[in-house]
Amino acid sequence: MTEINATDFLTTSDYSSYYYGNDSFSPCEKFETQAFSRGFLVTLYILVFILGSIGNGLVVVVLVKHRNQTNLTDMCLLNLALSDLLFIFTLPFYTHYILINQWNFGDFMCRFLSCSHHSGFYSSVFFMVVMTLDRYVVIMHAHKVARYRTLKAGVVMIVLVWMLSICVSLPSFIFAKVTSQCDELGCHYSHENKNWLHYDLFSTNILGLVIPLVVMVVCYSRIIPILVNMRTAKRHRAVKLIVSIMIVFFLSWAPYNISRFLKFLCSNDYVENSCNFENIKVTTIVTEAIAYIHCCLNPIIYAFVGQKFMRRVMQLLKKWIPDSYANSSYRSFRKSSIASKNSDVTANVIM
Repeated sequence: MTEINATDFLTTSDYSSYYYGNDSFSPCEKFETQAFSRGFLVTLYILVFILGSIGNGLVVVVLVKHRNQTNLTDMCLLNLALSDLLFIFTLPFYTHYILINQWNFGDFMCRFLSCSHHSGFYSSVFFMVVMTLDRYVVIMHAHKVARYRTLKAGVVMIVLVWMLSICVSLPSFIFAKVTSQCDELGCHYSHENKNWLHYDLFSTNILGLVIPLVVMVVCYSRIIPILVNMRTAKRHRAVKLIVSIMIVFFLSWAPYNISRFLKFLCSNDYVENSCNFENIKVTTIVTEAIAYIHCCLNPIIYAFVGQKFMRRVMQLLKKWIPDSYANSSYRSFRKSSIASKNSDVTANVIM
């Protein structure tokens, strides 16, 4: 999605040009962008891959294990975790690409990984939007939608979300290709497909940030007053969770999208070119890495905070870790959740 990351390796005219810049930016080589990105991005990619795999993998294991007790919320959580896993699955390949500045995985993998990366990103965002809308209709129109909120309807909705994500990401599969320049293989988009660069930029900003943020703000601004007036011990916790969801999402993706947009303006001469372009590229590197951390936070925000899900996790951990520690942790969790047991319905709706 940017020039420095998994997707933007594929959206530039040449991967190496990101580090060394165009001829017009040759005076701006004081900052060792290549060395910085290799150290910073590789470290962040590895951390995101490890933590994201553990967190989202645990979500998948728990939900699959309890698939007979699943509901619409659990189905969305499962597919959100799968989306994040698809997204981070591509990171080891792009980490290798950063380290050696050479694409060694062939043309098909270049196309496939680019499409997978985009699909994972969009489907993750779309499922967050679906969960937000689901909370809204359940709380605001519970009686009207109860008979329509079935597992069959959930399956149809999930299929539609994945189809939409793939369709939005399809240009990345079509236009990505392996080319050779200066005896080095690169995975990127060809020069004649610059219109895709514009599509990628604006689709990421509009579909990946603006629309989801608007949906969250509108829905949660209507939900919060209802929760505040509910006589339940969990209402304040639910409100804090909702506010956290919006803040984390905005802080994760807004700086990255803003940096990309500024970089687009500079690279297309809409603003005066100067050595500040190098600073913008570095800023894009940093904000991109921060944005990727969001897929590690999704399991915490949407799953591990929920009482029902945590009970399932603790039951699963009892089988994986020593009995004495597991029993102690489980008893501690049970004590902390007794006071809120009567309000599980509210928690399940929010989670």
